[in-house]
Parts: sequence; C-alpha cells; structure tokens
Amino acid sequence: MYLQRPFEPDCEGLRKNIMRKGTPERVYNIELFLDIEVQKAASEYFDLKYKEFFENPYAPPLNDTLDLRMKARLELHKFLGYEIIRAYPFNFDWPTKHKEGIDTTPDEKNRGKRSWQDEGIGSISSWDDFERYPWPDPSKIDLSEFDWCEKNLPDNMAFYALTAHILEYVTFLMGYTGLCYALYDKPDLVDAMFKRVGEIQVEYTKQMVDYSKLMIVWGSDDMGFKSGCLISPQVLIEKALPWHKRCAEIAHQHNKLYLLHSCGKVDDIMEALINDVKIDAKHSWEDTILPVTEAKKRWGDRIGILGGIDVNFLINAEEEQIRKRVRETLDICIPGGGYCLGTGNSVANYIPLKNYLAMLDEGRNYSC
Repeated sequence: MYLQRPFEPDCEGLRKNIMRKGTPERVYNIELFLDIEVQKAASEYFDLKYKEFFENPYAPPLNDTLDLRMKARLELHKFLGYEIIRAYPFNFDWPTKHKEGIDTTPDEKNRGKRSWQDEGIGSISSWDDFERYPWPDPSKIDLSEFDWCEKNLPDNMAFYALTAHILEYVTFLMGYTGLCYALYDKPDLVDAMFKRVGEIQVEYTKQMVDYSKLMIVWGSDDMGFKSGCLISPQVLIEKALPWHKRCAEIAHQHNKLYLLHSCGKVDDIMEALINDVKIDAKHSWEDTILPVTEAKKRWGDRIGILGGIDVNFLINAEEEQIRKRVRETLDICIPGGGYCLGTGNSVANYIPLKNYLAMLDEGRNYSC
C-alpha cells in the first residue's frame, strides 16, 4: 500500500519552503496539474468518498456540479499530499486552430481523440484577422471555482491559478510558423499581439489576487524546446517577459508567490527571469535538457526549483528505480529549502498510477 504515513497540509510551510527559508522538516509536493484520468484512477484506487464525480470526468463543468467537483478535487489532493489545489476560470476562451488524432493510450485511459495546436499558420495573420478575432473579455470571466475555494478551503490549504500564457497564446493564435515569419514581415502586428495578449492576462491576474486563499500565481508559458528558446531570447526579453514581470509585480504586491512553468531549454533568459521578472521559483525540468539536480546547483540559491522527476523516466522505470531516484534527488535538492517534489512536467495519464504513487510515497517517508 502507498501513502500510509499520516499527512497534514501546511500551506504556510509550503510557502516558506518555496522561498528557501531553511531546510524543511518534511518533503512538500507540487504539480502543475494531474490529468483527469489520473485523478479518477487514484480516487478509485484509494476508494475516496467523492470518487463518483470522476465516473464522468468529461462532463461539462456546470455550476450545478461545482460543489461535488471541488470537494472531489480537494479530497484527492489532500489525500495525495498536496497543500494546494488548482482553480480554473471559465468563459475565458481563446479560439485557435487545432489538429486531432486518434488517442493511442491504453483503453482505460483512452479519450478517443487527442488534439494539439496547429503549429503552421494560425487564426491571426493580418490586421483584419486581428480586428475580427473574438478576444476574451476579462470582465466576463467566471471565477466560481475561485469563489468556492475562498469559502470552503480549510485554513491549512490554499489554491493556485495559471496565468501569463504570453508567448504561448501569441503562437497559438498566429501559429509558430506564422509568428516566425511575422517577426520579420509584420513586426508591428507581432507587437500588437503581445500587447493584447499581455493586457488580457494582466487584467485576469488582477482579479485572482483579490482572493485571500490564493497563494500562488503560476505563470505558465512554454518558451523553449530541447536545445534553446523557441524564438530569439532578446525578442522574449523585450516582448514577453515584461508581461510576466507585471504579473509578478501584481502577485508580490498582494503577498502571493509568482512561479513560472516553462518547458524547454530557457537558459538564455534565466537571468532576466530571476533578476528582472523576479520569479520565486521555476518549474518543468527534463533529463535530456537539464536534470533537476543540476538546476538546483545552478540556481537553487536564488529561486525555488520545482518537480523534475522526469516524465519519461516515470513512465518506464520500475518502482525501486523510482524510489531510488526520488531519494537521490531529495538528498541534493532538499537542503536549504526551495525544492518541492513532483514530476518534470505534469502527471500525464500515460504515467502508470503506481509509479506516480511510488514517487509520492517515497517522498512522504523521506527524512529531511
């Protein structure tokens, strides 16, 4: 059995740990998100009270299911050993071009189809497209999950929300190929895109920080790939990072942490992220790019380093290999604080449940 050792949430302890206020007394966990299939499987595995919510996980998130949905998520995250749960905004739509393909995961986790972003030419490639696009209105965002968390989370737990999808949404809307062409052919349109996306994300961030139970403003913006930044580091510093800086300022003004999730190798902008944006911690580490233990050695005295148990490793490794990897990672990353245990990216539905649980269990039993 997994997770037999008692656990009691401590969101203030999590905050102190992320801010490197000394070696923590125990291991803290964090994830960007858990795929709904993982939540369903874990709830059933442990026979949790609200597991019935996950029997129809793709039902629309209607307000009449809000209380059950949030109770199920809260119960699961607390049981697994998390201090924080994620709240999602609704009516915050950014229509984009997608491609679809057959889901090849095992039957019990199969979604039928998977979709991914069209990386070619997107919905916006001209000023006419820009003017016609149905930009989301920040004043109409449905924050009912935020309201629920504010009223119902216990004192020792908090919630977080994602924001500042700056480069991501520009590339989603223009297409990655379209953006690369436009950087040279239509720089004024590119500037307008970053400005519009940034302004909307900032307005959304301003709304979320009014909630007292919100502890973390989590910027989520994939800016790199295996060997470098997706576009010129200087362009990112000039056009994307100022909006992250504004969101971080808003968070810090309201005593919230500002974390950054970004996939890929973003070494060329790390100094700007640390010194100018002033991120409190960085998330998403991949062994083939930079193992989390090396990230801790390189930047761990200046920012928190989060996650990093490589997703590909978790998919393929045996349980004892996972436990050994967790112990070795904690031995290096725990001293001095600033590290939270978690996957290198997110808990994808193709990670075997018991491998994920072995990671959590080894962390819970670790002696700091």
